[in-house]
Amino acid sequence: MTSTAMTTAKGARSKWNRRIRGAGKRTAVSLLVGFVCFIFILPLIYAISVAFTPSNTASIVGAPPWPASARQFAYKDPQTGRTSNYYEFIVPDWDSLGLGHTKTLVELNQNFPPTTSDFVDPANPSQIIKWGDKPGQNVYQLSYVWDVGITLDNFGKAWDTMGAAEGGFPLLFRNTLIIAILGTIGAVTSAVIVAYGFARFRIPGKDILFLILISTIMVPFQVTLIPTFLVFQAIGWTGTWLPLIVPHFFSNAYNVFLLRQYFMGLPRELDEAAQMDGASPLRILISVIIPQSWPAIAAVTLFHFFFAWNDFLNPLVYLAGSQELWPIALGLNNFNTTFRTAGTPAIIQAGSILAMLLPVVIFFFSQRVFMRGVVISGVEK
Repeated sequence: MTSTAMTTAKGARSKWNRRIRGAGKRTAVSLLVGFVCFIFILPLIYAISVAFTPSNTASIVGAPPWPASARQFAYKDPQTGRTSNYYEFIVPDWDSLGLGHTKTLVELNQNFPPTTSDFVDPANPSQIIKWGDKPGQNVYQLSYVWDVGITLDNFGKAWDTMGAAEGGFPLLFRNTLIIAILGTIGAVTSAVIVAYGFARFRIPGKDILFLILISTIMVPFQVTLIPTFLVFQAIGWTGTWLPLIVPHFFSNAYNVFLLRQYFMGLPRELDEAAQMDGASPLRILISVIIPQSWPAIAAVTLFHFFFAWNDFLNPLVYLAGSQELWPIALGLNNFNTTFRTAGTPAIIQAGSILAMLLPVVIFFFSQRVFMRGVVISGVEK
């Protein structure tokens, strides 16, 4: 009995050891995946943080990664009587005693080259303190005093100024929405019809035609850019939205492939039952195929909508001289160029957040059906 008890105890310990090792492995994998995900979204986190940071402090070297503002003090000049805001700095060894005493002082002026500066104590602004004129004192040792500061002013500035002509962001948003919605309607409608033909009809040479269609994926967009531009220029479409919308009504190999894969997985018995009831091929598509294919159709819809929303090269080519027709991608590029020279990255990041807000919201509310459509149409089938 003693041997049996010892064997049972060893078995129990072995079982617990396996559970502990399994839990440890799962924890390690979860931490690794979490760390990789954090690295990937770190630029987005930083962009959001900068967007809420006051624009006059976001460009300061050494600014913290969270929304913060450099503390300032309103100093009234006793000679001129004029009040001005000056930055506060943490001054090391301000009393030059070598005892490591630090103090928060306000820098009034900085001489050039930066060797000495005039400071005042916020608690006693009537006394001028000279710092930097003694051995060991260097103005490069100064550091700003940071306070937590969150502002929405950057978004207001971006909303008013990030626009084509005088319309601001609302005009860019309207233009992009029109282009994306009309292009998506054309792309999805044509892809459904073409995919339905490849999946259900017996067409001579259907496999060869489908292979030719899929092979167009390998042709770089830049190869056909100039010939396509010349065609649209010849028919007078440049400077309008037509080159950005009409071509999508003639289907796309990516969309056709996804929908065809999904349609081929649907039982043909449903089509035959509808035919016996007298349904035409168009009625079968509308009443049988489409109601069962919403996940794949939703995936294609979102794919194209996001593509049209973020498209930059096509609008740049066809709308270069029509600023009032610009979408968000062109407006944001021009906006970034303007404010990059002005040294205000916070306003640039606020404009980027505004530009990506709608796609993020749409994906957040439709991610379940989107992922289901991608998996079913692109992997399992």
